[in-house]
Amino acid sequence: VLAIIGYLVFGIDPATTTQLASQFGGVGAEQQQGQVGTPEDQAGRFVDVVGGNINDVWTQKLNGYEPPKVVIYEQGTSTGCGFGQSAMGPFYCPTDRTVYLDLGFWQEMETQLGASGADFARAYVIAHEFGHHVQTLTGTSAQVRQAQQRAHGEAEANQYSVALELQADCYAGVWARNASAVSNGQVAPEPGDIEEGMKTAQAIGDDTLQRRGGGRVSPESFTHGSAAQRVEWLQRGYQSGDPAVCDTFSGA
Repeated sequence: VLAIIGYLVFGIDPATTTQLASQFGGVGAEQQQGQVGTPEDQAGRFVDVVGGNINDVWTQKLNGYEPPKVVIYEQGTSTGCGFGQSAMGPFYCPTDRTVYLDLGFWQEMETQLGASGADFARAYVIAHEFGHHVQTLTGTSAQVRQAQQRAHGEAEANQYSVALELQADCYAGVWARNASAVSNGQVAPEPGDIEEGMKTAQAIGDDTLQRRGGGRVSPESFTHGSAAQRVEWLQRGYQSGDPAVCDTFSGA
């Protein structure tokens, strides 16, 4: 499970999602249709409040912003990108413009990945996925897919994937900087929260996950960025609060 979560955590490419969905969605897969609407449990309400705040930030930052749908599920659920399962971690499907969250991942994130279980770390996960929605709205995701098709080899294609993921990290930082302002202080990162987010970003860096898996660190195989890169771009977004600083593609 660690290898699957580590490789796919936060923002699966839709083609990869569809491929893995076909693998995970075979006979015997336990499926529960995701729930849309006002959640009744505490974890669901947390997602509802944070998601609403993220939408408020992006409504201010991006002209014509339209909120994504958010689906909370357990075990597995059908998606516009195929069958989604909790082993894939949180993900965004651009086909149906929906963020899919299995709340059991919060516990796995802490126990198996060594990431923080603090509220801000969870909010960072959500904000990262919303960042992929922003990339869909701006056309960035489509441009990346086209660039990957023209790429000379897997290593070059992976560079575009890394840039896309780091930009979503930066966008999560932009949200964190603006969360308090758009909510009159009702949703406000507290002292130490950003450090919790950085701890999570470090724990899910490709190099960290490769070491944890017992393999060698292979930068050409990175798809989400190193621990240092993820921390750096989360910080950049937070320090500026401006999505314009989130140009991760200049060196891609």
